Amino acid sequence: FSPQHLDDDTVSGSNWITENNVQHSLSQTTKSTRKPYCGYTQQTLSKREQAEQESLLAAIQWPKPPHGKIAFAQSTDPTHSDFVIVEPSRFFKVGDRLEVLVHMKDFHGKPKQYGGDYLLARIHSPVLKAGAAGRIVDCQNGLYKIFFTLLWPGEVKVSVSLVHPSEAIQVLLRLREERPDRVYFKSSFKSGRYSETTECNVCLPGGLPVCNFTDLYTGEPWFCYKPRKLSCASRISHAKGGYLKGLLTQEESLFFQSDVNIKRPILSSGPDSVIVKPKAFTDSSSMDRAEDPTASPSGYYYEDQWRSRTHWIHNFNKSDDITECLQGKVIHLFGDSTIRQWFEYLTAFVPDLVEFNLGSPKNVGPFMSVDLKHNILLKFRCHGPPIRFSTVFSSELRYIANELNGIVGGRNTVIAITIWSHFSTFPVEVYIRRLRNIRRAVIQLLDRSPKTSIVIRTANVQELGPEVSLFNSDWYSFQLDSVMRKMFSGIAVHFVDAWEMSVAHYLPHNLHPNEIIVKNQIDAFLSYVCPLQT
Repeated sequence: FSPQHLDDDTVSGSNWITENNVQHSLSQTTKSTRKPYCGYTQQTLSKREQAEQESLLAAIQWPKPPHGKIAFAQSTDPTHSDFVIVEPSRFFKVGDRLEVLVHMKDFHGKPKQYGGDYLLARIHSPVLKAGAAGRIVDCQNGLYKIFFTLLWPGEVKVSVSLVHPSEAIQVLLRLREERPDRVYFKSSFKSGRYSETTECNVCLPGGLPVCNFTDLYTGEPWFCYKPRKLSCASRISHAKGGYLKGLLTQEESLFFQSDVNIKRPILSSGPDSVIVKPKAFTDSSSMDRAEDPTASPSGYYYEDQWRSRTHWIHNFNKSDDITECLQGKVIHLFGDSTIRQWFEYLTAFVPDLVEFNLGSPKNVGPFMSVDLKHNILLKFRCHGPPIRFSTVFSSELRYIANELNGIVGGRNTVIAITIWSHFSTFPVEVYIRRLRNIRRAVIQLLDRSPKTSIVIRTANVQELGPEVSLFNSDWYSFQLDSVMRKMFSGIAVHFVDAWEMSVAHYLPHNLHPNEIIVKNQIDAFLSYVCPLQT
């Protein structure tokens, strides 16, 4: 290949996997003992792809404790830690910035001298059902600054929580690099009455014969151990195998205790709320709008309705409004169970949209709903492996990029994508590769049909315990989400910020957010598809 050809956006995936060309040029941060059969060590990247990958990995680098092993007593204790509001009694008006200082301490009450703790913060007014996320700055000395924009008048309360101490993040980093096998998968092979099941993954330890199911178009790697008697071609299904146990040492497990240091509140040492006065005279509707799509926060709840600061959101409270918006359109939903929620919500809420029974496995799909009267077709399909669904038939195991290549597009085509949760157990390079393939297909689709609406639903936070944290921690999701936002910035896609919508809300965190949150996601989504004529 000429280097110019490699840099081309349309380079096919077929030149990606070269068995012996193991790349070690990744930055020092990702060095670890990688197994011989790992697809991500076999990527042949163009110069541009390599540079992008290195800058993405650099952007999500996380501060490390100054020296190796830290005893539990010296790790961050949310109970001893506290926060203060900077000048809590000064005159605040809507639109002002509020600053909060967090002081981290260990279990002896000694101030921490280094950063790397993972925090979440929000401001909220329970009576108004109002809330917004805060922006956290790690000063890397045990102090954290949190910035909020005050977006509504009244008494506004500050809540800060420690998701994980920095010492736990180091464990999560180690697991991500060294144990990509901690969630494993399986496939069934069948011929006549005889069947076998073997283990599968992006990456399998060497030594045994394998079936190479690497995708021919995207180069996405996937391997299963070869069945003893059957051929690789007899694969009939893919499924989640299970979760490995015993991943932590005794000492490490102390960093993951539900009522001690996973998602625990940090309390204020003084007042924890401020009084915000209305902004004088100006039209309030223009005030809360920030033109910048990276605005922080991207929106806020008021009376349980999400108001974006980057675009107008129309509330689709009546099913007729949704029907009118989607009339004559085909809507493709691609991704995991968090976008399947959109399929379920729309099908349940819009009376004329009736699910057509495709005989698909429950919760897995593919699914389809049809409104013949208004010519609406709504479809859901899960993303390709790795996916922790119960059983997906081999013939339905499709990669989003390949599906996008099969869509003509146009003003009556709507596409929504979410892909994050099932990648949290793998090194970030695996996710970057997946997004690179999807992005290429998105760019080509928008090139041939610029009027196609394409929306990306971000990740969201979820309930965490000692087990879930090792596989699906919000910290993993946050890292992947940061990568996704960077990789799709500057492309004509719209974002539904499910992340902030889950952080800012008063309901407990849930992998599958409650219906009121899903309704707000749908309102944001449909407001892109059918912008108000202003």
